[in-house]
Amino acid sequence: MGTVPDRKKAVIGLSGGVDSTAAALLLKEKGMEVTGLYFDVTAGSREGRAAAEKAAAELEIDFVYKNVMEEFNRIVVENFCSEYLSGRTPNPCIICNPAVKFKTLAEEADRQGAYYIATGHYARAEDGYIKIAASIEKDQSYMLYRLPAEITRRLLLPLGDAENKKQVRETVRENGLSNSDKKDSQEICFIDDEDGYIDFFRKNGYAAEKGDFIDKNDEIIGQHEGLANYTIGQRKGLGRAFGKKVFVTSIDPLRNTVTLGDNEDLLKDTVFSDGNFFIDTGNGKMPGILEGARVKAKIRYASRPADAVIRSMADGRVMTVFDEKQRAVTPGQSVVFYDGDTVAGGGFILST
Repeated sequence: MGTVPDRKKAVIGLSGGVDSTAAALLLKEKGMEVTGLYFDVTAGSREGRAAAEKAAAELEIDFVYKNVMEEFNRIVVENFCSEYLSGRTPNPCIICNPAVKFKTLAEEADRQGAYYIATGHYARAEDGYIKIAASIEKDQSYMLYRLPAEITRRLLLPLGDAENKKQVRETVRENGLSNSDKKDSQEICFIDDEDGYIDFFRKNGYAAEKGDFIDKNDEIIGQHEGLANYTIGQRKGLGRAFGKKVFVTSIDPLRNTVTLGDNEDLLKDTVFSDGNFFIDTGNGKMPGILEGARVKAKIRYASRPADAVIRSMADGRVMTVFDEKQRAVTPGQSVVFYDGDTVAGGGFILST
């Protein structure tokens, strides 16, 4: 018989930032034996590792370093590049969380005989489900919708009840920790602040081919600099003036075209998704209770949940019909479904 995992022990993802530091502190205050785990996705960020080690030392917790660059590049970075260059706009955190970050946390917890894993995400974990955080403004439950039950049932999210970021910083400051005023991390952890997306793609061996801007009638109205430069809803950075306010309304990787149109062209009430995942089934099969059900749904991380009805289709896709039209539905992003305040599942948005 194997050793029973210790429910007083937790392994937490520790970046050196204020959120993961505060989460580790809150676990310690509850009497947990905590180990901080730093994920190195670049194998060159000495500053990041040093910040995490310093936070662990100040917290007086054990520290573990993991170089996950090879796995991260294969699973996350290659997907990110290929999706962008195919005219879609991926969210790398959604790919990374189940396949790299939480997988590595669980493996280290198993190695140490710890039952719990934890992060500094703003969300709540209850009875094996992910729920919306107390702070709607900071809520990150959208990012966690693909976590399987074997992860969510072991998950602790200490910041789920935090009212706001100010409260979290104050908690860290009151305990004499030195990173209370550290700036939030950048949006894409593997792209340097000095590099743009195009420079990053070039460094990774991907080329952005120029093509045509077209209007809704398929008339050529200019030349674009490569699909990876654009996303649905974009107005600025088009490279030239068109005599009126125009937005990117669709991207066609087969024809290598970017369609420009009016704001009204961005409004859609129906969204199709594939690669769906539902926590109750552990796969893409929609639970019967959700078939044709009214839910709340989000089409991007920063949007608010909106009223919708969801239905499964014979080919495995899910159709989401919103009560009110949503602006700039973006292929490659995720549509996430909520049953009340609980994450039920989601999938990757397809071209419409």
